Amino acid sequence: MNILFMNSAREWGGTEKWTRMAAESLAANNRTILVYRRKAVGRHFTIPSYRLPCWSHIDLYTILKLVRLIRKEQINILVPTKRKDYLLAGIAGKITRTPVILRLGADRPLRWPWQRFMYHTLTSGIIVNAEKIKRTLLQTGYIPEQKIKVIYNGLDTTEIDRQIEPPIDKPFPFTIAALGRITKNKGFDFLIRSFARFQQLNPDAEAGLVVMGEGSDRPAFEALSKELGLSQKVRFSGFLQNPYPTLQASDIFAMTSTNEGLSNALLEAMYLRCAPISTYAGGVEEVITNAMNGLLINYGDEKSLAEAITRLYRNETERKEMAEAARERVEQQFSIPAMAESIAAFCRKTAGRT
Repeated sequence: MNILFMNSAREWGGTEKWTRMAAESLAANNRTILVYRRKAVGRHFTIPSYRLPCWSHIDLYTILKLVRLIRKEQINILVPTKRKDYLLAGIAGKITRTPVILRLGADRPLRWPWQRFMYHTLTSGIIVNAEKIKRTLLQTGYIPEQKIKVIYNGLDTTEIDRQIEPPIDKPFPFTIAALGRITKNKGFDFLIRSFARFQQLNPDAEAGLVVMGEGSDRPAFEALSKELGLSQKVRFSGFLQNPYPTLQASDIFAMTSTNEGLSNALLEAMYLRCAPISTYAGGVEEVITNAMNGLLINYGDEKSLAEAITRLYRNETERKEMAEAARERVEQQFSIPAMAESIAAFCRKTAGRT
C-alpha cells in the first residue's frame, strides 16, 4: 500500500516520534511518505518527505498541494496526526476519494458540533493508543465502534539499548526525570511545586529534578524554580536528541500531564528501569498498576505527589522492585513489529471498507 503520513507540528514531541516509528516500520512492506511543516520535524525522517506550509485548518493552498500529491503518488491511505492535519487531509481525502485514518494520542472529550464533521464525516477510521480514548470517542454517539482501533505504541528497544551507551554519571545522587514538550498541559509546574514539597519533607535529600525538552513555557517554569529556591535543584536540559542515558541514570520518572494517550516517554523510562510516578492521565492505567509497577496520583495533588516521591526515595528496595516490574510490563506488551502489523491490517481493512 501507499500510505501518506501528515504531521504539521512546529516542534519534535511524542506524536512526532510515533509518526516516525509507524511510517518507517511500515516502510519495510509498504511505500510510506511524509508531509510535514517544519524542518525540526522533517529532519528526523528517512522516508520520502514533502514540506507544505499548513498555514491554517482550511489552508486552500496546502489542500490543493495535497490533492496533487495524493494523485501523483497514488496514495491509498492518509494518516493525519495533528488536529490541523485532520481537516486538511480530510478535505483532500474527500476530493480524491482516499480513505483517511486519523491518529489520536490524547484523551479529550468531543463536545462541539463541528467536531462531528472532523472525526466522523471526513474520517474512515481512527487509531488510538489506549482503550480509555476509545471509550471517550464512543461516548459521542456518532462514531461507530468499528471505525476505532486501539493500537499500543511500540518501542524500538534495540535502538534504545544501542543509544544508552556510553553511560553517564547521575545528574544528582537521587534523580527524578521528566521528559516532554514544555507546555502547561504536561504539568511541569505541578511537578516543580510538588518537588519543592518533597524537599521540605526531606531537607537533607541530595535530590534533583531533570526536565528534558523544549517549549514555550520553559521561561515561566525556570522562573518558578527560582522563586521556590530550587535553581540548583531543577535542571532544564533543553531538547536532547538522545535522552536515554539520562533516563537510565535516573531513579524516578515523573509524568504529570493533564491528559495523555499512552506516553512514549513513559514507556521508554519504564523500559530503562525508572520507577514511574504518573497522573491518572488517558491510558496510563493500561500500563501502570498502582503500587505494583509504579505509583499513580491525581493531577494537581501536590501533597500526594510529594509523598509518592518520598516513598520511593526512602524505600530503595520497593523502588527497584517497581522499576523491574515496569520494565517487564513494557517488554511483554509493547513492540514495534506488533504495532506496524496492526496499523497495516487496519489500513487494509479500512481501504476495503470504503
